[in-house]
Amino acid sequence: MITFQQKILNVIKCFRRQWHLFSNSERTTVCGADCMIMALQLSMAEVNKQHHGDFTVSLSDLLETWKYLLYDKLGLSYENMTEPENYADMKKAYHAFLARSSMLDLIDIYQKCYGLGLVSEDESIAPVQLLEFISGIVYVQENNGSVLFTPSTPVNRHGRENVKVTILAKKCVCSYLSLLVNSKDDLALAHIVNVPDRGLDREAFTNLKHASQETKMSIFLMATSFIRTVELGGRGCASSLFDPLRAHVKGLSNFINFIDKLQEILGEILNPRIAGGQILSTVKMHLIKGRSSGDPFCQAVEEVVQDLDLKIKNIIDSQHEALTASTTGLSPAR
Repeated sequence: MITFQQKILNVIKCFRRQWHLFSNSERTTVCGADCMIMALQLSMAEVNKQHHGDFTVSLSDLLETWKYLLYDKLGLSYENMTEPENYADMKKAYHAFLARSSMLDLIDIYQKCYGLGLVSEDESIAPVQLLEFISGIVYVQENNGSVLFTPSTPVNRHGRENVKVTILAKKCVCSYLSLLVNSKDDLALAHIVNVPDRGLDREAFTNLKHASQETKMSIFLMATSFIRTVELGGRGCASSLFDPLRAHVKGLSNFINFIDKLQEILGEILNPRIAGGQILSTVKMHLIKGRSSGDPFCQAVEEVVQDLDLKIKNIIDSQHEALTASTTGLSPAR
């Protein structure tokens, strides 16, 4: 019997194998529940700015729109739910954001897999099951074989704090890797642009986002363009578009130069196993610099990096034969 978790993993594996059927972009990122919410929040902020002149998004409005969006995208009945104000604009802005960021959310991947007939009947997932999964419900297999839905909640304060720190560490490390793979991943950039602290607050991110929209570039490419222009001292420095960014030159330069460092490792070290380990080690040292060894965040980063390093090794080992036979010169593992 295939467990629900295995079914979800099979859908993701199907996407990874057949990604060219899902997207025209060479680098496409899977958008999970947390990224979906963040993308929706940013999209709602833009719509609110257009209609009300204010970027503010209340938590209650976000959760209400999030629930409505899930039911809508999954084709589930939402007759008893009130459609959020300006929902059509928010939904359009949400999908436009994902498209600009070369991202597909889990629902899009699920529907595309089944639409193309890439998933067998044994691996089928009911829309309501996917709804429960994205909403944070965990399937627990009982001894008698029955399956229960239980909320995933830690049992005590200490446990909750450990979980939060681990989640933060994993999100930071994975966001650096995601941005390295997909430079259009604005959500990954949002997670790490000020981690560690570079003095890049919400105002800096907002200014970057507006400049990227004006130039129709990703936020990362916009930041890179700005820093390169400043470094070269060219005529482009006089552009009024760059004016709001001048106060953030130091922090943005620190960020862009660090990503350059990671890209150099990837370009110079041909062995993907060694390159992956070196990148993870560099990210780890960057995140824990200046912190004490007993800091819970340092310990969490260490554990996350060890886990990812092992996963990279397993991926490369499992694809060794395919890599040996490949004539492209570029390994899927990289």
